[in-house]
Amino acid sequence: MARFELKLPKMGESVAEATITNWLKQVGDKVEADEAVLEIATDKVDSEVPSEVSGILVEQLFGKDDLVQVGQTIAIIETEGGDLVPIVKEAVPAAVVAEVAKTVDAAKESVAAPVDFSDSEKFLSPLVKNIAKEEGVSVAELEAISGTGKEGRVTKNDILDYVKNRSNQPAVMTPVVAVQKIVSAPVAQKAAPVSVSGGDEIIEMDRMRKLIAGYMVASVQTSAHVQSFIEVDVTNIVRWREKNKNAFEKREGEKLTYTPIFMEAVAKALKDFPGMNISVDGDFIIKKKNINLGMAASLPNGNLIVPVIKNADQLNLVGMAKAVNDLGGRAKAGKLKPDDTQGGTYTVTNVGTFGSVFGTPILNQPQVGILALGAIRKMPAVIETPEGDFIGIRQKMFLSHSYDHRVVDGALGGSFVKRVAEYLEAFDVNRDI
Repeated sequence: MARFELKLPKMGESVAEATITNWLKQVGDKVEADEAVLEIATDKVDSEVPSEVSGILVEQLFGKDDLVQVGQTIAIIETEGGDLVPIVKEAVPAAVVAEVAKTVDAAKESVAAPVDFSDSEKFLSPLVKNIAKEEGVSVAELEAISGTGKEGRVTKNDILDYVKNRSNQPAVMTPVVAVQKIVSAPVAQKAAPVSVSGGDEIIEMDRMRKLIAGYMVASVQTSAHVQSFIEVDVTNIVRWREKNKNAFEKREGEKLTYTPIFMEAVAKALKDFPGMNISVDGDFIIKKKNINLGMAASLPNGNLIVPVIKNADQLNLVGMAKAVNDLGGRAKAGKLKPDDTQGGTYTVTNVGTFGSVFGTPILNQPQVGILALGAIRKMPAVIETPEGDFIGIRQKMFLSHSYDHRVVDGALGGSFVKRVAEYLEAFDVNRDI
């Protein structure tokens, strides 16, 4: 008999961990090769982990709701034949234990002293200092952190990893920092009581709805939301699509919707206004090199997910249509991969699908902008001609732009959505497919 270690597989470049949501096989159950053993969740995407071999599940190393790192062994499957595959548990070297104890002792000695990072011999960035102050990390603790940056500098990730790893230890905090934390701590607001009558049904939120609720509340608490609205004449786009959609589907094997046309315009506008393709990290603004467009999609169960079109500015209309249809189709079928929802730099949501004229969407953190596409409607409009003005029927829609007023002012936010409108209104009705 041999023992096979079932490990959490790599699920994308930006996915490092997953939560176990359900064990499909229990200890003692027979498992076939390629048969799903457990279900996992990464951010909003649920997926299954199949077995690579046939055998008997003899051990579950993690339980439901446990967080597991990519590459970690999560189960042991006993197979026929072969040599025993031992599970090696790494022991913590005594030198490391001694070093940690030394660091703790040094931190305790510095409790009574005010934090002065100028005493540190290491170069510390303002961001690292701010994190250290907020988390009550002393100079002695900073000195003991092994930096992974250039010339051994302590990076943001270094100090965050240190804080995370010491979270289970009693916090060593200077009196000044302790007072600051108590004073600055937000006062918990109690939710208004909800009355329940005998005929009401109580339904617990599913895991994804709880995640979405948490993300939405956190986004509103993080960013200063403000909106700009603009009406767009998309008559040329409607005419062009009606003229070419059948030929496009016959040639490419893909349906031609309005979404890729709108996505193409947004990607162009982001190249014109890179100040919208950013994110915020504390007091720092991060300019994104790539333009990765998120497209909000509804799932059959009513929840929402945002798959991402990577390097959207490099796609022509055919490539954009294929990407939109692929991600949208896999979202509806529940077949998105964890990496499909990672790395977005700007998001577009089509509220017009449900008949809404416009909407005020909430930012998809840490992005600073999101565009809502309203329903296309036939509207009477004033048309200017050399012979004079007259009233005609035009196809129009609203663009609703929500942006983070911490870093995006009205001039930029308004100019960006106006540029999107200009690209849409200038669409060439004679354009080749």
